[in-house]
Amino acid sequence: MTRPLTLNPDRLFPSDPGQRDIARRLYAEVAGLPIISPHGHTDPRWFAGDASFGNAAELLLHPDHYVFRMLYSQGVSLDALGIRNPDADPRESWRLFAEHYHLFRGTPSRMWMDWVFAEAFGIEVQFEGATSDLYYDRITEALATDAFRPRALFDRYRIEVIATTESPLDTLEHHGVIRAANTSGEWAGRVITAYRPDPVIDPEFEGFYANLARFSELSGEDAYSYAGYLAAHRRRRAFFAEMGATSTDHGHPTAATAALSRTEAEALFARVTRAEVSTADAELFRAHMLTVMAGMSVDDGLVMQIHPGALRNHNPWLFDHYGRDKGADIPTSTDYVHALRPLLGKYGNEAGLTIILFTLDETSYARELAPLAGHYPALKLGPAWWFHDSPEGMRRFRGQVTETAGFYNTVGFNDDTRAFLSIPARHDVARRIDCGFLAQLVAEHRMEEWEAAELATDLSYNLAKAAYKL
Repeated sequence: MTRPLTLNPDRLFPSDPGQRDIARRLYAEVAGLPIISPHGHTDPRWFAGDASFGNAAELLLHPDHYVFRMLYSQGVSLDALGIRNPDADPRESWRLFAEHYHLFRGTPSRMWMDWVFAEAFGIEVQFEGATSDLYYDRITEALATDAFRPRALFDRYRIEVIATTESPLDTLEHHGVIRAANTSGEWAGRVITAYRPDPVIDPEFEGFYANLARFSELSGEDAYSYAGYLAAHRRRRAFFAEMGATSTDHGHPTAATAALSRTEAEALFARVTRAEVSTADAELFRAHMLTVMAGMSVDDGLVMQIHPGALRNHNPWLFDHYGRDKGADIPTSTDYVHALRPLLGKYGNEAGLTIILFTLDETSYARELAPLAGHYPALKLGPAWWFHDSPEGMRRFRGQVTETAGFYNTVGFNDDTRAFLSIPARHDVARRIDCGFLAQLVAEHRMEEWEAAELATDLSYNLAKAAYKL
């Protein structure tokens, strides 16, 4: 017997009737706003080529590490799910997902997926083993139509801009195709890039030394000399800006920064470009380069994002067999007060500079991040991120940072996803949670409802657009 799939219109709103009524009114003001997606990992080739996504597994299972991370934790084979396994039958991979869908009860992935199933594809029965073929066929048939091509979906969900994330070693040819389509009038969708220099900044990144050769080739500079290396960054940053970039992104293990002298930096660069690099030197070089990148942002205006605190590829076997970004990154405790002081001492008072801080360490919200952002003109706080991109995580974030940093030292919401159709689903969750949080403030007479309505619009749209210079 199949069970109905329904999305309650009051989902995620407060249970108190008075607050719920306020939340409904606030949400009505923002539900139809365009989506600003200023940080994410969607594939620009989707929008360049506008090819069909293929089938249900290719669209909703294979790009979403939240999904296969949970399945893997329960012993489901990634090979069977079709992760980097072209021989897997996508229908059978999808069936495995369906048979294990109960594992996602109460998780953000369940909310996002149910929204996609009901809103995007109009499915009215629950996803489970018995309905696996129905889902697979309904979704796959829809994906073969023009209405479900990437550009059409971009327009359908009122996405105003998406920022993808590319390495300095990327030629950005797909962004070039998109820009040509914009110029010719073929398509008006705005898809921009962001400069993610980790492969040529982190000496512990796989292939770091060889990456510098490619960095030299693309920039026309000698990236094996310190002067040439800095010049290469400037040239690639300028190229990314020409291709639409308004931001950089830095995914370091810690938030450590350093302000080395030129002599110290040159000596350190000589050490990290040798065959063997010490852990201490790798950390110091990353720390130094965060400060250097902030200085370059002062010069070229690119917004700087710092995403620290993940121990990447914690599972070495998984990394060896399946590569990066397969659900094995684990949060760590992160210091910000001492770690950021060298950078902030040099650039924190630059009102024209925007540094957006993220964290996977919630214990730092009230103790460190909110006081820092509530003081330094250059700092803003990114939203609850990754493991905390959830109703509970969003509420904890607002509850702990607002009293010190307020709302306007935060940057609204970003979805940070590889799964395209989860973008509107995630933004809907964020808007509902923020409206619920504001409704409580109104009910407690700490804010007028008209103020909450303005804030709901700012949190859903205006803050991200302003912070990322979009």
